[in-house]
Amino acid sequence: MNQEIVEAFKEIAKDKNIERDLLGEIIENIFMMMIKKKYGSSDNFDVIVNIDKGEIEIYQEKKIVEEVTDPITEISSEEAQKYEPDLELGDEFVEIIDPASFGRRLIISAKQNLSQKIKEAEKEVIFEEYKNRVGEIVIGDITQINKSEIIISLDKTEVVLPKREQISNERYRRGDSIRAIIKEVVRTARGPEIVVSRKDPGFLIHLFEIEVPEIYDGIIEIKSVEREAGDRTKIAVESNDKRIDPVGACVGMKGVRIQAIVKELNNEKIDIISYSSDPKIFITRALSPCKPKSVEFDEENKKAKVTIEDEEVALAYGRGGQNLRLASRLTGYELEIIRESELQEKEEESIDVAIVEGLTEKIRQKLISNGFETAEDVLDAGIEKIMNIPGIGSKTAKKIIAIMNSYYEEEN
Repeated sequence: MNQEIVEAFKEIAKDKNIERDLLGEIIENIFMMMIKKKYGSSDNFDVIVNIDKGEIEIYQEKKIVEEVTDPITEISSEEAQKYEPDLELGDEFVEIIDPASFGRRLIISAKQNLSQKIKEAEKEVIFEEYKNRVGEIVIGDITQINKSEIIISLDKTEVVLPKREQISNERYRRGDSIRAIIKEVVRTARGPEIVVSRKDPGFLIHLFEIEVPEIYDGIIEIKSVEREAGDRTKIAVESNDKRIDPVGACVGMKGVRIQAIVKELNNEKIDIISYSSDPKIFITRALSPCKPKSVEFDEENKKAKVTIEDEEVALAYGRGGQNLRLASRLTGYELEIIRESELQEKEEESIDVAIVEGLTEKIRQKLISNGFETAEDVLDAGIEKIMNIPGIGSKTAKKIIAIMNSYYEEEN
């Protein structure tokens, strides 16, 4: 009966990813619960489970007394000496309990309890295993397609590819093999939910690590990635070895490396950009395929105005503004596109302080040396800022503003 019990428990745990030691611990705990249920207490009991031998040993410690008042914790000297004649009053007596004595109903209840405990343990094992695999690329087979998610079989474990983590222009079919990155593992009432993604930028980064050995080895570093999954990605790379071209290494001979990644991502367009710590150079590269004429920075607000030739403005924006949007996120600057023709018109319309009549040469030089090169600069600044220039007071500032305004009136 003893071995039959263990074999029954082993059968329940079969094909489950439960370690033998853990299974033994679960069985021990269940028998301790059975003991408490039968005897009211388990304080003086020990349970030893040997899974390999199929044995369960239950020991009950009792104190030898002259008169028994509690048969659970005490045994008479006369009874104890039947088994061990050398024992005396006050000694400890260990009685071996046959597991079969608990009765078949209690055993059946224990098997049900064990089944539940094993399921809980299995869920915890799965949670711990996949929690440590977050960020890893995995391959599985699609078993079910729902409106909100796709179920994928992975090593006898089901993982979920939610709608929000799918590439919008991809089409999936049951039975297809699919590759994705483990994004997160969360506990739910039904057990651990393993969420995978094909949309996450980390998926693309790991694909580059797989296809480009120099990235995996740390020779080439991915500095930043901005992605609109299924459509377009911009990725900035930098080489830690001056002899290696980071963009060329990522593209590969005849484009073989980048083509493998593009194919995996359902022909997603990927712009590989050589990173630069110089923001002007980096922004210029990030706006590829267009070539900016100039870049003006507002470092305080992390903004930049980029002048583009008129015929390349459409390229700079990209479809639906996508190229500009990705370049802005990649560089960390809010980019504003200025047509070259608009800049030229503005420059032609502007009035240099140097040609404005009515200003003394001393005042003129003060304005220019403080960055007020055009009449527009002066008028935009206003009286208060003009008064901040050393040697210019309220009266002089008002006079300067009046001269600039009158000059515009004359021009108009």
